[in-house]
Amino acid sequence: NYVAETAKENDVERHIRYGVAVKTTDWSSTDKCWTLTAENEQTGDQETYTASFLVGCTGYYNYDQGYKPDFPGEADFKGQIVHPQHWPENLDYSGKKVVVIGSGATAITLVPTMAEKAAHVTMLQRSPTYLMPLPSTDKVTLALQKVLPEKTAYRLTRARNISISRLLYERSRKSPKAMRRLFLSVIKRQLKGKADMRHFSPDYNPWDQRLCVVKDGDLFEAIKAGTASIKTDHIERFTKTGIRLKSGEKLEADIIIPATGLDIQMLGGITPRVDGQEVALKDKVIYKNVM
Repeated sequence: NYVAETAKENDVERHIRYGVAVKTTDWSSTDKCWTLTAENEQTGDQETYTASFLVGCTGYYNYDQGYKPDFPGEADFKGQIVHPQHWPENLDYSGKKVVVIGSGATAITLVPTMAEKAAHVTMLQRSPTYLMPLPSTDKVTLALQKVLPEKTAYRLTRARNISISRLLYERSRKSPKAMRRLFLSVIKRQLKGKADMRHFSPDYNPWDQRLCVVKDGDLFEAIKAGTASIKTDHIERFTKTGIRLKSGEKLEADIIIPATGLDIQMLGGITPRVDGQEVALKDKVIYKNVM
């Protein structure tokens, strides 16, 4: 486990309290400190901590519950509905027809992986996303590691990757039409005519929304092999045997996976208080990550 190994290597575990859920945070202007009330998840005991500074490194999603829209006719579906956030360990999709709803990173990752065993996997999206195939193994990095000290190779690799990402973003901002042609031409070469490009052509400019990476181009390989496909349409309703689209087309499915993301949740669901008054984060301004 990389995270655990890194924590142990840098001797930071002694500063970590595991299995503790923070429930309340209260700032006192009189005492000029935060008071945190937490619950030990093993014993149920309440614990109290005080601090001069409170840094929320909890992300901005609710990982306890995945976001899932209420689909019309959902109760009629006779197959399985599995949200990626609550993936059962024993899910058997071998030889089954699967529909993955969504076009983000989760869907892009699930579709080619499931296509290896499923009868067929369909990715159903309302609108396309910009995709970019990237190799899982960086040959340049491997070459640098053979001739340079590990830390030097790491620094050069990191600087190179940041520079490439920054260049792509800046060029997308300055020359969106040219970058759109570039991204779509890369996908077209990957697909080799095996899919309609309208499923890969967003109606917005590159980096107006996040770019999605396709590891080793595995999604395109699955599409070319015929084990996966993409549909761009809207859901009219679920049926007993799958999904009926607004275009009238029906998608047969044994398993439906709504890869529809997560709900926004700041500070892990904690409501901060200042001098006893609750602070509504949505009414505050965040500047450089500081409230």
